[in-house]
Amino acid sequence: MKMHNFCAGPCILPQSVFEKASQAVKDFDSSGLSILEISHRSNVFQQILKETRDLIKELTGLNNDYEVLLLQGGASLQFTMVPFNLAKNDESPLYLDTGRWANNAFLEAEKICKPLIVASSKDKNYNYIPKDYEISENASYFHCTSNNTIYGTQMKSFPKTKVPLISDMSSDILSRKLDYSQFDLIYAGAQKNIGAAGVTVVIVRKEILEKNLERNIPSYLDYRVQIAKDSCFNTSPVFSIYTAYLNLLWLKEQGGIEAMDKRNKKKAETLYAEIDKNDLFEGVAVKEDRSDMNVTFTLKEVSLKEKFAEICEEAGVVALKGHRTVGGYRASLYNALELESVEVLVGCMKRLNEIA
Repeated sequence: MKMHNFCAGPCILPQSVFEKASQAVKDFDSSGLSILEISHRSNVFQQILKETRDLIKELTGLNNDYEVLLLQGGASLQFTMVPFNLAKNDESPLYLDTGRWANNAFLEAEKICKPLIVASSKDKNYNYIPKDYEISENASYFHCTSNNTIYGTQMKSFPKTKVPLISDMSSDILSRKLDYSQFDLIYAGAQKNIGAAGVTVVIVRKEILEKNLERNIPSYLDYRVQIAKDSCFNTSPVFSIYTAYLNLLWLKEQGGIEAMDKRNKKKAETLYAEIDKNDLFEGVAVKEDRSDMNVTFTLKEVSLKEKFAEICEEAGVVALKGHRTVGGYRASLYNALELESVEVLVGCMKRLNEIA
């Protein structure tokens, strides 16, 4: 039976990526060595590292004003690295609070500087994106989370600022058309749309790092050090980077971000259409802020929960459970998920309606 995986992360990846990565574990490029045992300093891996960074810049349309880093620690470490590198003592950074991870970023910044929350949607359990707020020109930077995996909300546009614009794009990077040059720093854990867990992508405009800070930054947390060390300050997560490289190649072959944008919108529209017309289900996020990556919805009749689970299991639909803070269901529609899987899920929802 074909499985239809809606897991919020680690993400679904193309079958071709699984096959190439698994072959590399046994024998990488007919070298007689596994990808798991080659040196991160070797010429062959350094070439993979370079091509991975080049692919990210090519897909996002960014020029050499930007550096791409492939680090570790997930987005959670970036919650610390961003304020360490960018927050100035006399200018509070500003944070948009749109969910758990956005709030965690703010809480970590509080340990380093004096950040301020410009707006929050916590009052309605983060089911919308705040829109009415001002960004002071005296701020160190403005930080936002582009897509909120838990709550199923997504920023459809971004504010124009005179201060550096920072975004956590862990769950929707490379999934939709954006002007990536509007951002000064983007970070994303790989495990939601790029590849396997273990590597974090950081894209940073070099000029924002040139300002002198009074803060003494630990070497590992200093973007300038990581750039100078070519993302190899310590042993790189070789396999995770290689998997990301394979997935980026696949993405390029599919037609890049423009093709993914169309594909992902079609998947989201198909699922939201069923949620809105099926009397048994209800969407969580307000319609104007609905995410194309993470669709959150609930079942109105709790008594039908077991029956719906049974129908989904028979169809091979897995990892649909919503986050405990929201409940209900969450269908993650990452790049590699096929429209067929969404149609199978919609079929399960229709079947429940027929027998209820």
